[in-house]
Amino acid sequence: MHVIATAGHVDHGKSTLVLALTGTDPDRFAEEKARGLTIDLGFASTSLPSGRGVAIIDVPGHIRFLKNMLAGVGAVDACLFVVAATEGWKPQSEEHLRILSLLGVRQGIVALTKVGMADTDLIELAKLDIAEQVAGTFLEDAPIVEVDAIDGVGIDDLRAGLDVLLDATPEAVDEKRPRLWIDRSFSAKGAGTVVTGTLGGGRIRVDDELTLLPHDRTVRIRGLQSLYADRTKVGPGNRVAINLSGIGHDELGRGDVLVAPGQWHRTDRFDAELTVLDDLDHEVSRRGAHLVYLGSGEHPVRLRVLGPEAIAPGQTGFVRVFLPTALPLTPGDRFIVRDAGRAETVGGGEILDIDPQVKAADAVPDRSVERVIAERGWVEADHLFLLTGERRTPTVGPWVVDPAALEATLERLATLVAEAGPLGLDLAGLDDRDRLAIELVDNVVVDGSHAKIADQVDTLAEHPYLAELIANPFTPPDPDGVDRGELRELVRRGQVVAEDGVFFAATAIEAAGRRMAELLRDQPEGITVSEFRTALGCTRKHALPLLAILDGTGQTRRRDNVRIAGPRLPELRNRLSD
Repeated sequence: MHVIATAGHVDHGKSTLVLALTGTDPDRFAEEKARGLTIDLGFASTSLPSGRGVAIIDVPGHIRFLKNMLAGVGAVDACLFVVAATEGWKPQSEEHLRILSLLGVRQGIVALTKVGMADTDLIELAKLDIAEQVAGTFLEDAPIVEVDAIDGVGIDDLRAGLDVLLDATPEAVDEKRPRLWIDRSFSAKGAGTVVTGTLGGGRIRVDDELTLLPHDRTVRIRGLQSLYADRTKVGPGNRVAINLSGIGHDELGRGDVLVAPGQWHRTDRFDAELTVLDDLDHEVSRRGAHLVYLGSGEHPVRLRVLGPEAIAPGQTGFVRVFLPTALPLTPGDRFIVRDAGRAETVGGGEILDIDPQVKAADAVPDRSVERVIAERGWVEADHLFLLTGERRTPTVGPWVVDPAALEATLERLATLVAEAGPLGLDLAGLDDRDRLAIELVDNVVVDGSHAKIADQVDTLAEHPYLAELIANPFTPPDPDGVDRGELRELVRRGQVVAEDGVFFAATAIEAAGRRMAELLRDQPEGITVSEFRTALGCTRKHALPLLAILDGTGQTRRRDNVRIAGPRLPELRNRLSD
């Protein structure tokens, strides 16, 4: 389904035309019917001659209700622009056209209404006036269809024209991350809270859980309707009514937004391109009270012009916008800026960066994903997608890395490895990113928990202290004067075993186990510390740590004051295997 919005000056017959096209009166309130004036958004839908469904958002034309109009046109595919033949182009016609252009609407059709009340000359004058006013805009080549909604004149032609229009209108893309700006909320009898909006970004289903922002509430979809029919799922680009559980209708309202959890980056500031209307009688600067219209909401903001002090009428520049609350935005979102004090539309534009990293004085925003990566150096691929809406293949682990940042990281790691010497660089001192990146450093190999230069001679293979330990297995010398880093590496490799501050060669532990097995073969009831010490020819200083190691490795077990055979004692293990 496509969604289109009406636009045009007050009392030019927008609502009457929608009623003639759809059979639904979009004016919902008694006050609207009594005054013959649309105050708030109205909604209707119909099937066109091709069978295609189309939803129509009817917007108020009066300047006093421009806020409501802006809430309805932020997510439409095209417009049905209405001009009365009896009055021609009017101020609010111009205002609505500018707003639609600033919001990026690129498709439309013009309905020249009330032709039954105008003669041929007046109709032709109105057409010439319209052609002059829309020259250079997206409506420049739009067909003008003469209609009279009361008498039904031209309605079939308009329906056929809408079909042709929507043939050329791109369909919504399913990016698998739904977002719905709420434009209406109410309580339905027997159902509870219902909200409506135009769904973008992705599909939703009954029983899905969504996050309501900015309230940060979790809600569940109880039911869905689109085109007045119950649905189990609805895709992007459709008008949809959602029956929600988990929240009351008075706890949310227009401008709130529903998103899939974890799929959107929330931000309270963004950098954007702002085009200032050419007939504005003043520059746009940080001075003044500004309102920004995003999605279906109105937000008071602080506005900072990037670069120059101000943007002149008719010019385009960059701005940083500070929102009062964080919203789920993405580059490419469109917005309108109004001056609250002057009650006038200032301009509008496109969001370029939803999480600016550079200070405002130096920022030059654009839609480039490479700029976002370069400003951060390292950014996780999933987070980059939330920031830009585009996917990039990770460079290192889960990170997408700027080439300059990666080169600097590899150079730094190469220096650290070189400075670490023969022992290599202990990876425990690196963060997650460096531990992954070190695998990419040229001429560096990772050996267990250390990284070292690939062709570096291993100075530990014949370390003097290791040779002393091997030569004196049960009376090892203290490691006086031995480099502590080298000693730790010998222990890490398993060539040296440490216990209670005493160091043994690994071969000494094997020899002690074999000697204990011999002792227990002759004395299976147990061996005392004194007997073990005498057999090895060592002191208690060395016998106790050796026994602790044998106990810890399951070669012996302590029973009262003696050691008995454990399941891993060499002779016992061999006997069990036999």
